[in-house]
Amino acid sequence: MDEELLLTRILAGIEGGDDESDYHELVTDLKSLLDTDDDEILNRFYGSLSSMASSFLRCISAAMDSPVESGRLAILASDAYLSLLLSTNCPVFTFFSPIAFLSLLGSIRRYLKRRDDSTGQGSNSQREKGNKKKRGRGKRNLGYEDGEETEEGGFDAKLVFIVLEKLGSVLSFVHLDRFPDSLKSLVQTVSEIPLLVLEYSGVLNYDRLMEMCGKILGGVLNSDHGNMALTAAEISKSLTPLLLMGKHQARSFALGFVSRKLMSLAKDNSILKKVVSNLPKFLVHKAPEKAEPRGFAVEAVLEIVKAMEVEGQSEFVDFVMKMCQGKSNFRVLAVDIIPLLISSLGNPLGVISSENGLNDSWGLGCIDALVQRCSDTSALIRARALSNLAQVVGFLSGDERSRSILKQALGFNGETSEGKGAVTDLLKKRCVDEKAAVRRAALLLVTKLTSLMGGCFDGSILKTMGTSCSDPLISIRKAAISALSEAFRICTDEIVTTEWLHSVPRMIMDNETSIQEECENVFHELVLERILRAGNVLSPDSASLPSNRNTTSKDLDRDIEALFPEGVLVLLRELCNSEVSPWVTKICGSLGKKKRLKPRVALALQCIIKESESLWLSRSMPINRWTAPAGAWFLLSEVSVYLPKSVEWEFLHHHWQLLDKNDVQGLDEQGDEQGVECNSSTWAGDRVCLLQTISNVSLQLPAEPAADLADNLLKKIEKFNLHSAEVDAHVKALKTLCKKKASTSEEADMLVKKWVEQVLSKASKVTEKYIEGVSSNNHSFVTPATLGSRRSKRLDTVSKKLSKAVTAVYTIGSCVIIYPSADTTKIVPFLHTVITSGNSDSKLKNKLPQANVCLKQKAPLLYSQSWLTMAKMCLADGKLAKRYIPLFAQELEKSDCAALRNNLVVAMTDFCVHYTAMIECYIPKITKRLRDPCEVVRRQTFILLSRLLQRDYVKWRGVLFLRFLLSLVDESEKIRRLADFLFGSILKVKAPLLAYNSFVEAIYVLNDCHAHTGHSNPDSKQSRTKDQVFSIRGNDERARSKRMQIYITLLKQMAPEHLLATFAKLCAEILAAASDGMLNIEDVTGQSVLQDTFQILACKEIRLSVSRGASSETADIEEEGGDAATAKGRAITHAVRKGLIQNTIPIFIELKRLLESKNSPLTGSLMDCLRVLLKDYKNEIEEMLVADKQLQKELIYDMQKHEAAKARSMANQGVACGTSHRNGEPEAPAASEENVRDSGLESRVVSAAADVVAAKAARSVLREVNGGAATPPLSAMSVPKLRSSRGVSQSGRPSADVLESLRRRPTFMSDDES
Repeated sequence: MDEELLLTRILAGIEGGDDESDYHELVTDLKSLLDTDDDEILNRFYGSLSSMASSFLRCISAAMDSPVESGRLAILASDAYLSLLLSTNCPVFTFFSPIAFLSLLGSIRRYLKRRDDSTGQGSNSQREKGNKKKRGRGKRNLGYEDGEETEEGGFDAKLVFIVLEKLGSVLSFVHLDRFPDSLKSLVQTVSEIPLLVLEYSGVLNYDRLMEMCGKILGGVLNSDHGNMALTAAEISKSLTPLLLMGKHQARSFALGFVSRKLMSLAKDNSILKKVVSNLPKFLVHKAPEKAEPRGFAVEAVLEIVKAMEVEGQSEFVDFVMKMCQGKSNFRVLAVDIIPLLISSLGNPLGVISSENGLNDSWGLGCIDALVQRCSDTSALIRARALSNLAQVVGFLSGDERSRSILKQALGFNGETSEGKGAVTDLLKKRCVDEKAAVRRAALLLVTKLTSLMGGCFDGSILKTMGTSCSDPLISIRKAAISALSEAFRICTDEIVTTEWLHSVPRMIMDNETSIQEECENVFHELVLERILRAGNVLSPDSASLPSNRNTTSKDLDRDIEALFPEGVLVLLRELCNSEVSPWVTKICGSLGKKKRLKPRVALALQCIIKESESLWLSRSMPINRWTAPAGAWFLLSEVSVYLPKSVEWEFLHHHWQLLDKNDVQGLDEQGDEQGVECNSSTWAGDRVCLLQTISNVSLQLPAEPAADLADNLLKKIEKFNLHSAEVDAHVKALKTLCKKKASTSEEADMLVKKWVEQVLSKASKVTEKYIEGVSSNNHSFVTPATLGSRRSKRLDTVSKKLSKAVTAVYTIGSCVIIYPSADTTKIVPFLHTVITSGNSDSKLKNKLPQANVCLKQKAPLLYSQSWLTMAKMCLADGKLAKRYIPLFAQELEKSDCAALRNNLVVAMTDFCVHYTAMIECYIPKITKRLRDPCEVVRRQTFILLSRLLQRDYVKWRGVLFLRFLLSLVDESEKIRRLADFLFGSILKVKAPLLAYNSFVEAIYVLNDCHAHTGHSNPDSKQSRTKDQVFSIRGNDERARSKRMQIYITLLKQMAPEHLLATFAKLCAEILAAASDGMLNIEDVTGQSVLQDTFQILACKEIRLSVSRGASSETADIEEEGGDAATAKGRAITHAVRKGLIQNTIPIFIELKRLLESKNSPLTGSLMDCLRVLLKDYKNEIEEMLVADKQLQKELIYDMQKHEAAKARSMANQGVACGTSHRNGEPEAPAASEENVRDSGLESRVVSAAADVVAAKAARSVLREVNGGAATPPLSAMSVPKLRSSRGVSQSGRPSADVLESLRRRPTFMSDDES
């Protein structure tokens, strides 16, 4: 087209162009004209255009503001405008305008926005059709850098690059120092581009675009564009949203620009350096509160700080230290930033000297700040501080020099080598924190500190970790197992080993499958693998040391311990502890069923036993005094069940002969000569485990040795001189060997029947003979022996006969257990004779002549053993059980022997499994043993009943649940821990409504209150006496605290809706009953019930906070539940709370009037409870008080009087203490006049101060209720108008008589108050 024609059309379009089509032609013609190379035409154009510059700028600005074609016309106009400014000899300052520049920037933003936002409300099909038409027009190719046409919804990526490139070129000679608004808009637009182009990331080169944006922002950071500090601040502010984003390319661009471009410029510019150093602080203030976005903000801050110089980093560290003392949101950020600073910035502990020779240990201040935040009032901050401190400890523990400094920083210096440091007390508190997230973080810190200290920890911390293994929450139990296992993995000290074995293996009985698996894994790793390694390191020559005949027992023990590394001997010894062995058996059984037990474990245990014996013999010690390492035989007996082929018969045979020949009698002198202690119980225990091992591997034994061993066992059983534990082992082993000896099962049963009947016959004869002897001696006239030796021999003989009879009776029970079909018709009568001996019933004496001897006094062991054997026989015979269960229940109630009561409890619980219907009526008698004077009996009863309840043999009904409650406050710590675990873990899952349904009844029972007409039972005076044992009656502080502890435990098991329902039940069934007269408040127990109710309603556990419904026990406490279900639940909760409190306040008011009329001491408790309710339910009560102003005034007045009385009482106590301290001795009866005058003055001052405090307290409570509005003065209140003889005051204020009448208003205060 002719240039002259273009020039004419452009000038004509500028003069009259007001339509969108005119703008399109103007832009097209202008772009075509600028593409020409004719300088003359361009100069003429510039000259003509200069005279109409304002019109041109108006037209081009309108074109750049045009939304036509999704902003395509606007971006083309911007391209043309920038080309004009860049053209040769163009009068830039004539054609540059801030308004046009702002339009240019706006066109870029609109073009990059999503197509849906700029193309109107047309349908997708219409837009797609329009796009197809555009593609078919055959426009000039403005595609990507590879030359192909690349359009998506009308978007031209090449055009964006062209405009931005030209914009950067224009900024090189157009300085914006005179146009600050344009500069600000430019910075904001370029900072938004990385976010605006997200939709087109697949059709443009994103990296190239970010590079161009960086060049533009870097270009304006020049003094030509104004104050660099202000520009840098504006850029930082504009990039802040990008810096606070999650993982995104735009965030990477912003971080890269700040950390590289800004930092490089700031090195040589002190003003700019100050701006850059303030950027992290600005980001901290802009950081969001939610956990995940806050984490991204912390990462961005750290990246910027890492790029700063040392001086700036030091300044920021000081800023973080100040943040630790600020508001909660800053404290959270500070504890999150500190570990990243320590791990990212160099030399935090000053280990490496700086260039000037100084040690900058800034990290110590950070560690100290974290330790302080571990005790923060906010649970979130405590949890974060503990977990971050654990992260810091884990990071700094890698360097040896840092380890020593870190120990000193945490208080673990050289003097406290036992693991006691400044953090020890902190961990004790945090491991039992009320918030689960804090407890979990504390256990994580303990795990890290274990590595730092090498496992050397204070015993109390280990105990705390052991207690945490019984935490109600699964995650806490897992963390406790992990922490304790880490300590045991690192340290093999006896205290660590003992605590681990007493805490972790018992978790095999946990309800959670994952915890059971974790327990199995750590037991396999830390116990079995350790024993396996100990067996592997033993060499054949390890015990061949020089013989020393003067070796003492202590020297030998020391050599044996040195022979077995990793504390294996301590480990084995604790495995056979009575509190650990049941769990070891369970774990070994579980591992064996899963085929995870390795044969090498059995071989290692055999090797340990052999090496111990070899070392003993190498010291020339008598072999009959040797005992294997404690626990070795026990563990071998457990693993041999699943590894029978791994145990050698020659090994078993050798040690059976060795242990069988050990005769305790007559060896004491020899043992003393050798300096070796003789332990018969150890031999008995080893024989039991050895026999168990033989039973386990009996199917692998040769036939002839098995038969010989069976004959040997039968002979030993028939001697009736074995220990009770050995009897069971011998009987079970003999039964197993009979199966091996017989070819068929019928033949095996015949063999067992034959020897069982033979043993029963001999045992009955031994027992009957002893009973006859005792009866005959009881009637014979015996002259006391004159010689001591004769009497001693006679006593020894009687003792041996008694021991033999006891063993015979025990053997009878063992035989009946393994062969229930045995004939016991001849055994029952003499056992009945024993258990009923000394009975006062004359009928029994006539029927059983032998019962005239009280064997309970003469032979208590035989008496107790007979009950145990009779119980075993009842388990085998249901008819016999039906006859004797009443006798068992009677003896359980009357027996004065703790051991017998313990065995009877075991028997009764076994009966409950086999004969549930028959034993159900005796459950209350069994539960009475929960208050037994013996701790062992109480604990046994609790454990056995808990198992029955879990297996549904016994139901949680009647008095059972209420009697279990007292175990929560038992004198024994072990029982309290078991009760906490039962109520907190098992019961909460199995019977979640039990605590709610029985709560009100528990209050009456624990107070032993029968003053309620609905709870009284006039017929059961005897039952009241029995129930007193299961009550905590009394109004003293100790009794109230125990009851309150039980109430709090029950409240913690309730769901939020049950808490609201419990609140309503307490008000309806106790408070309303008291106000209606159904509960006698003059009775002592009734007063206790009422006082307990006030304390419960005021305690924090029953309050339903907003976060109670959500899980505040998660790791991220601050996570919000913003879904619709949560909002709906909160709305329902608010409505329930509102209705609840509006029904409750009238009950309180009525009860208050009743207590005031009776001048009851409970009025103070009611007012304390009411004050708490006014604060906790202030939103709900506000509506009620707005509707009833008179009630509001009464509450203000009464609460003020109550607070005044409390403050005056406390102040008077302080005055009394101060007077006694001044005198230095108790006050004399006749005080001086001066002292009396001073005392009176102090009392008046104290009283006035108390009134002021009380008024302030009352106003503060009601101010919260009124939404922040202070209580109005009396003159503003709507009080009744009182007419006096003097008339109404002219000032409009109430007269003095009115005020005086209000002062004389009767209150509930006691007489001694004045």
